[in-house]
Amino acid sequence: MTEDAEVPTISPNSYLTASDLGMDKRSIKQSVANHIEYTQGKDGYSATPLDFFWALARSARDRMFDRWNKTQQSYYVRDVRRVYYLSLEFLPGRLLEDGLYSLGIHDEAEAALSELGLKLSDLAEMEVDPGLGNGGLGRLAACFLDSMATLSVPAMGYGIRYEYGIFRQAIVDGQQVERADNWLRYGNPWDMPRPERLYVVPFGGRVELNHGRAEWVDTETVIAMAHDIPVPGYRNGVVNTLRLWAAKASREFDFQDFNRGDYIAAIEAKNATENISRVLYPNDMVIQGRELRLKQEFFFVSATLQDAIYRHLKTHPSLANLAEKAVFQLNDTHPAIAVAELMRILVDLHAFEWEAAWKIASDCFAYTNHTVLPEALEVWPLSLLERLLPRHVQIIFELNTRFLKAVRARYPGDEMRVQRMSLVHEEGEKRVRMANLAILGSRSVNGVSELHSKILRERLFHDFADMMPERFNSKTNGITPRRWLLKSNPGLSTLISRHIGRSWPTQLTELEALRPLAESDAFQTEWRAVKRENKERLAKYLKTSFDFQVDPASLFDVQIKRIHEYKRQLLNLLNIASLYLDYCDGMVLDDAPRTFLVAGKAAPGYDLAKRTIRLFSDVGEVVNSHPGVNDRMRVYFVPNYSVSLAEMIIPATDVSIQISLAGMEASGTGNMKFALNGALTVGTLDGANVEIAEAVGRENIFIFGLDVEGVARLRQSGYVPRTYYERDPRLRRTIDAIANGRFSPGDPSRHKVIADYLMNVDPYMVLADFAAFGEIQAKVSEAYRSANEWTKKSIINTASMGPFSSDAVIEKYATEIWDAQVGSGKQGGF
Repeated sequence: MTEDAEVPTISPNSYLTASDLGMDKRSIKQSVANHIEYTQGKDGYSATPLDFFWALARSARDRMFDRWNKTQQSYYVRDVRRVYYLSLEFLPGRLLEDGLYSLGIHDEAEAALSELGLKLSDLAEMEVDPGLGNGGLGRLAACFLDSMATLSVPAMGYGIRYEYGIFRQAIVDGQQVERADNWLRYGNPWDMPRPERLYVVPFGGRVELNHGRAEWVDTETVIAMAHDIPVPGYRNGVVNTLRLWAAKASREFDFQDFNRGDYIAAIEAKNATENISRVLYPNDMVIQGRELRLKQEFFFVSATLQDAIYRHLKTHPSLANLAEKAVFQLNDTHPAIAVAELMRILVDLHAFEWEAAWKIASDCFAYTNHTVLPEALEVWPLSLLERLLPRHVQIIFELNTRFLKAVRARYPGDEMRVQRMSLVHEEGEKRVRMANLAILGSRSVNGVSELHSKILRERLFHDFADMMPERFNSKTNGITPRRWLLKSNPGLSTLISRHIGRSWPTQLTELEALRPLAESDAFQTEWRAVKRENKERLAKYLKTSFDFQVDPASLFDVQIKRIHEYKRQLLNLLNIASLYLDYCDGMVLDDAPRTFLVAGKAAPGYDLAKRTIRLFSDVGEVVNSHPGVNDRMRVYFVPNYSVSLAEMIIPATDVSIQISLAGMEASGTGNMKFALNGALTVGTLDGANVEIAEAVGRENIFIFGLDVEGVARLRQSGYVPRTYYERDPRLRRTIDAIANGRFSPGDPSRHKVIADYLMNVDPYMVLADFAAFGEIQAKVSEAYRSANEWTKKSIINTASMGPFSSDAVIEKYATEIWDAQVGSGKQGGF
């Protein structure tokens, strides 16, 4: 509510019924008034802006509920094959405007609020980003759910309802400080608790044989309670479900301890139990964190399988046809224990013979691998599994015995292959390879870009691909244009729609119609005006929130992603520091003024990533306070990166930095989001960059550095990073400046650790690509001098993004992997 706005006039109607839930301005205004009065007990004098946010969210939710119920009923009536999408994280971002767009009432809601003296944009800012994910994996899952609903795919997402997100990031004295992300402090209007939907999840205990059947006994139990979030399709009447599990204690507290006066002990067990859904990604640098992480994975997997089986048995007499009616998509390796859990349910609880159970289970799962990093492939100590999941260890060993027998029969005498393919790593401390379990138990195994899929087949899982090639396929990731263009960039969306029509949000290949307009001076002028407006909006936000001084006329050079060595924020940093030193040394430079923006969170236990943030902060402080330089370049680390922050940064970006070492990034989706909004990519031939380059044309992207083959050759010949330091004067000058305290004058040795690491270790070949990165950035500066040519490239980037819509990707999953029905899902313009 604006400060000078009058008190809203509210006229509630206590007899409003479902049939009155119109989609017009008057009906929406009436719904908001009703919720203020009858749901929240307020009036125009006592209602706060937060009350109006809740009232509007509830008004949108009301209109989803009828569609939600009818969608679920139709799935039962048609007896469809359901897709269950299992992901340890989802990162949906704010849901209010997303829901309004999907319902087709965004403009109507805006007009209704205006009559109440309110602005929709102000209320939308009050929504807190759900703390249900960390990075690209969770955001991809959210895009996929959006596309499944828009394509009318019968699907449910499953995850954990984390009480706290990973953390809120503050930058204090240049350092990352983690603070609790209490995202549920004011509740969540989209969260529908289902206290009647409870499942018991066991841990620990031991296994007994009873009449030849295994029984898992003496377990500790946790109750999984469902919370549902509606997932509306775009203007098609479909509403799917994201079901999240909250951990509840099987008993509230120990009454005997309470009566003895030991009040802490009385609730200790309850708190320990409910920690399972307390926080996203506990620190797994300690044994307690690793144990909690494993508990989280099994907790949500077990509850999900029980829920799917309950649903199946409502309409089918047995689980014999489960594989015909359900497919469980494993989003990365985290849910891989589901393979063993489904076998336990089928064999132990439903009395299937082993072979019949395996036939069902192995036809129910599909596995998407998202990374080549060893730490993300989930290798669990056998001792930990035996303690928490003793029956599953038995099942895994039985699966392994039968599988390795088949491997030996296929490849007699090749014991090295047998060792590599085994589900159990035998050397040293025995460990269970969860990725191998996921491959063995799945009908389909896919990578998420053509390059990544090739690496899976030829390197990471070569033995499996050789033995079962029919399982391996590629599905390049995608993004939803509803979130990443329609919602986040309304100015550009309006411009595009005015010229090519309004059906592109569900048919993104229609953006190809922009190509002829790339040559139009008038259209280019409009395009640049939208970009400038987005840059001014971001500059205003950064000034208001962090007191950053950003010139909207400068080139916005942006790298926003999780802080990790393989993503090579250090390469970006070295180039920024080198450019600063060039200015200081009086070199004649004709570069356009640049604002370098970097954002991302470092895992709390990841020391080098946190040191990288500190170095960015220190470089920024030196650069931004240097007269004569700070009018040519500025460097800012933006705290607490989130979906909502990305929605503001991406539309304002000129240059998108995507510089992971070739062969390390599975796909990336940030590269797609930036390109869709007209940013030009500076990138390596890694992940989906390869396919983006093919789509936009090499003349419209800035590619540099080692490719996968070059990385392999350099590794094989013996990579010695110090040689690059010794033979490149610019690199040597930059690293010496970092090591000797040029950017930390009060503590000269602060960043020596990073300098030494780069010169002596450098596993991701930062120094090898330093010179090439500097050269390509010089080409960026040269290209930016021609506004018309730059704008043409920007328009062509946007026009080329059709193949990277998550709708196109989900259609491939549905037809090629899931064998699931796909509705039209394409009736919506806006």
